[in-house]
Amino acid sequence: MTSDVNALVLPMPDADRAELADLADATGSTPEALALEAVRAHLRRERERVGAEAARLAGRHAGLLKRLGQ
Repeated sequence: MTSDVNALVLPMPDADRAELADLADATGSTPEALALEAVRAHLRRERERVGAEAARLAGRHAGLLKRLGQ
């Protein structure tokens, strides 16, 4: 069985790394789990933002898109 997990090196200042480690320790998590959670939350927000903008543009240019599809 192969894994779909790949490593990502995330350089960060020592102060940020220490804060992340402290938060992980305080929450019973790991720095890696917290970082992954933050990345996933960011991806969700951006997906929603980009989707909303695409829908707005599609509505704004519906006539043009319809003509181009003909």
